Amino acid sequence: MTGMTAPRAAAMGIAFVALATVPYWVGNSYYVDVASQILLFAVFALALNVLVGYGGLVSLGHAGLFAIAGYTAGLMLQAGHGHMAADLAAVVVTLAASAVFAVLALRSTGIGFLMITLAIGQILWGIAYRWADLTNGDNGVNISTRPAPFGISLASAPSFYYATLVVFILALATMAAFVRSPFGASLRGTRDQARRMTALGYNVWLIRFLAFLFSGFWSGIAGLLYIYNKQFISPQIAALQASAEVLLRWISGGTATLLGPIAGAAIVVIMKYVVSAYVVRWNLVLGVIFVAIISFMPEGLVPGSVRLWRRLRAPRPPGKPGAPS
Repeated sequence: MTGMTAPRAAAMGIAFVALATVPYWVGNSYYVDVASQILLFAVFALALNVLVGYGGLVSLGHAGLFAIAGYTAGLMLQAGHGHMAADLAAVVVTLAASAVFAVLALRSTGIGFLMITLAIGQILWGIAYRWADLTNGDNGVNISTRPAPFGISLASAPSFYYATLVVFILALATMAAFVRSPFGASLRGTRDQARRMTALGYNVWLIRFLAFLFSGFWSGIAGLLYIYNKQFISPQIAALQASAEVLLRWISGGTATLLGPIAGAAIVVIMKYVVSAYVVRWNLVLGVIFVAIISFMPEGLVPGSVRLWRRLRAPRPPGKPGAPS
């Protein structure tokens, strides 16, 4: 084991122990619920990170995919279907919507891609808001129960937290494997040198399309976690603000990293659900935090912190000969 590997392994072990023991040292169910929301929004940010960080495709419509999964599951449950059928339907519908999203949005890149995803996201928000016969409009969709996988009830805050933690770990492991895979390398290639990748014989459009589906899948999983956490979903979750918020989580935490979106999600959720109880203008504080991160750590909080840590640990160069001691 190298000198770099040992501290990293130790840090990962400490982080895992801390996450696994959250219900014990937090205690209060409200804060356990906040921890669940950090994890589920981290999954959502990681899903967006696949497309934006590694594919170079900035999307302002991913909240629509997040909402599609939640609405599909909620409406299926309201119709009397079981959790398994509702969850499978939510994943299938989200993947189908992701495919349509990709076909439409990948007609362009850069600002064109961003504007197309923004337009589609607004269409989905409009459907959720205006099609009241289906979505119940502003009143949203309520569900009364949570699933019980393997007979384990998720009704309490700690049990739901552990279920969310399992999904989060699966998402993180899958993302790590994706990043290190040849496909992940080819996706980064399309981000950096799309023309050269085409010249080398790679199907750039197909690579981006599959990345969009992968990102959409995990966005849908995060949407499922959200509706089971809140037991309610409304059009607000598909609004432009929701897409912009997850993009801010990604930017503030660190681009093209796995830990960055997690850190960004933690900042936003803690500010929204914890700090807001003590600070009335918490949005202003959050804005100041974002500005500070972008100003002093333009690469994001996690990469910036690593850079500062390495600078502090780096040996200082010896003084010049003859210089006063």
